[in-house]
Amino acid sequence: MLLTEMKLKENGTAAVPAGRRIVRENRKEKWKKRLLGSADKRGWIGSTVVYLLLIVISFIFVYPVLYMISRSLMSRNDLLDSSAMWIPSSLTLHNYESAILTMDFWNSLLKNVYLAAVSTLAQVIICSAVGYGFARYNFPGKKIWMGVLILAFLLPGQTTALPNYLVFQNLKMIDGTIKPFLITALLGQGFKSTLCILIFYNFHKQTPQSLIEAAEIDGAGHIKAYFQIAIPLATAAIVVVTLFSFVWYWNETYLVRNYLGYGSTRATGLTTLMLELNAFEDSYANAYSTWASSVTSTDRINDAVRMAGTVLAIAPLMIFYFVLQRQFVESVDRAGITGE
Repeated sequence: MLLTEMKLKENGTAAVPAGRRIVRENRKEKWKKRLLGSADKRGWIGSTVVYLLLIVISFIFVYPVLYMISRSLMSRNDLLDSSAMWIPSSLTLHNYESAILTMDFWNSLLKNVYLAAVSTLAQVIICSAVGYGFARYNFPGKKIWMGVLILAFLLPGQTTALPNYLVFQNLKMIDGTIKPFLITALLGQGFKSTLCILIFYNFHKQTPQSLIEAAEIDGAGHIKAYFQIAIPLATAAIVVVTLFSFVWYWNETYLVRNYLGYGSTRATGLTTLMLELNAFEDSYANAYSTWASSVTSTDRINDAVRMAGTVLAIAPLMIFYFVLQRQFVESVDRAGITGE
């Protein structure tokens, strides 16, 4: 009896430190997971590093936009006041009024949307069909044509700008209309069309061939299978290519200037907000010469007016992105496109 009690006491005294040790180890393991994370969850240290990097990168991109907006709302007195770096003493929209009048904003905006939207639609239709053809069918010289496509992707657009310009000039299509943009897009030679074709090619390559073959067994032809099977499954690629193409057509200045001229087609032909922004100072000077009898020297061009013109030029794209941000991110994730 005495021996049994002594054994229970010994086991009890040994069990208490062991239990405490297990509790301490569990606490250490729990804090280790919280700090360093686990296989399925990021820890506090990793999250802090990621958020710091995101804040720094976001600041690099957001800082110029905030600076432009702040300067565009300043009066001339605030521009001359070194203490008014970010917050103006009084907000003014006079700079935007001058910029809208100088750029003929609403007319230029409609023409810019028309040029970018029509060219983008043509590019999406053609690039999708070409990418599907490369992914779905085997034809003689397929590898050679794929090599030509990749080579064309490596060439900058300025390389083919002069030959295209001479062709359209000989055809008398350099008349300030959408013809050069529409024809190049329909022929797969639009802005970065080769990249769009490769995006559709990689996406259509992932489409199960059994679905296409099942549709053909049910009596669907090649065109019907393309529109009823391939196109619905390529929605993510269509969204990505549409957004990218629209932005490219919107921001392009070098090639657009070759076909439209340097701000000389505002009255009779097409123009873009970027062309108007490039010619902003000359347009403002011309407008100021006509206003000279009714304005003061404070209405002359300054940094605030320039910033207002820049904000007006990029504002449609910013609104466009904020509206379609969710669809854009989801489509990029599904299509697997990075670096653009």
